Amino acid sequence: MLIKNLSIIIVFYFFIIFSSIGYGKILSDKLLKKNLDDGYNGLFGLFFLIIYSYISNIFFAHNIIHNLILLTPGFFFYFFLKRDQKSFLFNFSLFSILFIALVIFKTHDDFPYYHFPYTYHLTQTNLMFGIGNFNHGFRTPSSIFYLNSLFYLPYLNFFFFHMGAILIMGFVNSILIKKVYDFRSQKVDFLFYLSLLSIIFINIFFYRIGEHGTDRSAQILVLLFAIELFVLLKIKKLDQILSSKILVLVGLIISLKAFYVMYLSYLGIIFIFFLKFFDFKRIILFLKNLVFFYFFLILLFLVIFTYFVNTGCFLYPVEITCLDTSWSIPSSEVIQMNNWYEQWSKGGAGPNFRVDNPAEYIQNFNWLINWIDVYFFNKVSDFLLSLVLLSLIFFLLFLSTKKNRIILKREYLFLYILTFILFFEWFYNHPALRYGGYVLICLLIFIPISFILSRNHHNKKSLFLRTKCLLILCLIIFVGRNLDRINNEIVKYNFTPFLDNSFRISDNHFRINKKIDELIKNYELCKEQVNFCEKNASFQVYKKNNIYFFSRN
Repeated sequence: MLIKNLSIIIVFYFFIIFSSIGYGKILSDKLLKKNLDDGYNGLFGLFFLIIYSYISNIFFAHNIIHNLILLTPGFFFYFFLKRDQKSFLFNFSLFSILFIALVIFKTHDDFPYYHFPYTYHLTQTNLMFGIGNFNHGFRTPSSIFYLNSLFYLPYLNFFFFHMGAILIMGFVNSILIKKVYDFRSQKVDFLFYLSLLSIIFINIFFYRIGEHGTDRSAQILVLLFAIELFVLLKIKKLDQILSSKILVLVGLIISLKAFYVMYLSYLGIIFIFFLKFFDFKRIILFLKNLVFFYFFLILLFLVIFTYFVNTGCFLYPVEITCLDTSWSIPSSEVIQMNNWYEQWSKGGAGPNFRVDNPAEYIQNFNWLINWIDVYFFNKVSDFLLSLVLLSLIFFLLFLSTKKNRIILKREYLFLYILTFILFFEWFYNHPALRYGGYVLICLLIFIPISFILSRNHHNKKSLFLRTKCLLILCLIIFVGRNLDRINNEIVKYNFTPFLDNSFRISDNHFRINKKIDELIKNYELCKEQVNFCEKNASFQVYKKNNIYFFSRN
């Protein structure tokens, strides 16, 4: 039984991976006329699947049959289109290692609260208005829920609802490792060290997939996004391929967490920079001819549309973006929730406590002393100490007495200053690591370290020997920490990996879907004027153009 279960899980695991890459290959081959590496093909495939998922769910549920029909062509595209055998073996090996992270019992704290219920909802029904009234989490949907809903498959059912995080982590690893080893045939610069630091950070600090939620996957992509922006500044060209990659990355980041729309400011800096070399009309013409620019706008529209459908707000919980519709969240509650998120991130609330006078607490820096006490120690301090240790290891491995003359480019400095501005915005408004703090702090530390190390002159053979040793050590730590995690879950929760092939599930995970079903059934009974229908329910339901609308009485 164990072997049978494990074999089926592995088959579907690689079926999803290569289907995603297959769709990406079609996009890159047909629209860019270039065969990208499988890491980027994978991200392009996820980009396509997310856009498709948003649009298709307007019309129908992502049930098992639908998902199997959707993913099968992508799988065959990958194996029937021309592919690089070395790339296939590399990605197969990479995702084989990452498989250990897929085996989890304890999920993210928000998983039973709204990650699972929202994803499961997408597999059971199509578009409904006002579902944000059922759950606070349903008001801030993430594209990773729409992506994961496509992995509701035969035998597995809903046990791959955390597969999206594995895909993002795997494809970004694939891209960054390739970037590092591409420097064997070119001059080593600060991007080599920045890419290598990013690999180590992602796999050691974010090793537990169950903790990724909607935040860490986005922050992993932000690291790659920053690297590609530096590449664009380095080449100083209106490059179609690189620009498409950047648009796909920023589209994925914003769709995963709409709050990260602030990263569009990086594109503004890039736009201003290129005005030095190209006139405004040429840049606009370049964007008009860039197919992925339109895909990016479509995804942005779908994210905003989904927020509006769920809450009546174009960007919840920003009250100014809300309209007064029949299904809208009341304005007073929108303001209250916006203040609550700020209060929570500033250490003013937790599972067992609330500060007095929260409205006064979140103003200016009234919160700072308490935040230092309840959050900085030990979460932020431990994180900073870990980054310091990682930095010391890099200095010990790569610092050399022989120096190259490196001139710091002004445009690089602008990006660094913008990162610092975004860090201050994060610290002043929502200083929780999960709200973007991890990646902003990393970039503020990693970028100068990478520049310092790029001044060192190394024998390339020696440099890449050290790099290989560091990556092997990273692999050992990743596998070791996951094995230790699985062992702890076996002992603590009586978890039987592979035999159960499941994270923890209870009736609570299905409560919202059951509530929606009950309300619809009651609505249909009332519509038929059945005497025992409940007419004073807490929710009001009506149907228009075959679409259900929910509001609170």
